[in-house]
Formats: sequence, C-alpha cells, structure tokens
Amino acid sequence: MPSIVGPIKINSVGGGVVNFGDSFYLSPKSASKTAAGSGSFNTGDFINTNNGLNATNTLDPDAVDQIVSGNA
Repeated sequence: MPSIVGPIKINSVGGGVVNFGDSFYLSPKSASKTAAGSGSFNTGDFINTNNGLNATNTLDPDAVDQIVSGNA
C-alpha cells in the first residue's frame, strides 16, 4: 500500500534494513561468527546451568567463510 513519508534523518545505521513503502525483495548483506561455550547465552531470571567439562574450539583455519558482496 503506497504511503507518503515526510522528512527523514538517519544519523547512523549499525546493521539491518531501512525500508519505506512497498518492497518486493530485501537482501541485507552481512556475515558474522560467534564462538561461545555451553550455557553462554542464557538470559532470564534465576538461571541454573550444570555443565561438565567444556571446551570451545575457536581455531578457524580458513580465511573467509562466506563472501559478502555489494548488490550482487
């Protein structure tokens, strides 16, 4: 549904997509990698995690995992 958008000022964008109006296809370009051990990303109140021995392998022998290009 078409719309009229007034004045817009965007100071900075750290990631994501800014969309105004109708769009058929959005394709954000980004890639990231996170290494964390068992029970690392638990959120909430009164978390109880019981983990045995844990080892996270952060060795990455390849230089590039995924090619991120502009408007391909």
